[in-house]
Amino acid sequence: MKTVAVLLAPGFEEAEAIVTIDILRRLKINVRTLSCIDSRAVVSYHDIPMVADATLSESFDDTFDAVVLPGGPEGSVFLAKSASVIAFVRRHDELGKFICPICSAAARVLGGNGLLKGRRYVCSGDLWQQVGDGVYVDADVVEDGNLISGRGLGKVFDFALTVAARLEGDEAAARDHAEHIYYPW
Repeated sequence: MKTVAVLLAPGFEEAEAIVTIDILRRLKINVRTLSCIDSRAVVSYHDIPMVADATLSESFDDTFDAVVLPGGPEGSVFLAKSASVIAFVRRHDELGKFICPICSAAARVLGGNGLLKGRRYVCSGDLWQQVGDGVYVDADVVEDGNLISGRGLGKVFDFALTVAARLEGDEAAARDHAEHIYYPW
């Protein structure tokens, strides 16, 4: 069974995290939410408390098939400034695991720490103008090697279904599920 780490930082965009978690778990992908602070309790951008499965420090040495980085103005800034988050993402990237930022996370976390490495990506708004090491593409979801990036909240279903399909190596289950939830993917 494929495994995914979803990194939750204070101020994370809750819908980007929850929809992605929901889609992946419905498709029987093992998702572990990891709080990027010392407590498992993390408060989202819109002040919704969430209890993560574990902390990043407790799971730092574990290897996942994918790492999901939700956006959120505060959450992505926190992730970008966290040395442990950057080390965790860098290790997974070097192992060829899927790195999956959505919204501001691609620009702030990856672009802000030299982790795009010339790859194509998408992010929210005009944050791409501050990134020098990647190639911005104006699309809803952009794939480049092991990098899968999503534009933002309004495209979270496309993002989550794409991540699920790539993890499974086949789009059939994701397409069936999209039809089941009445989503035209």
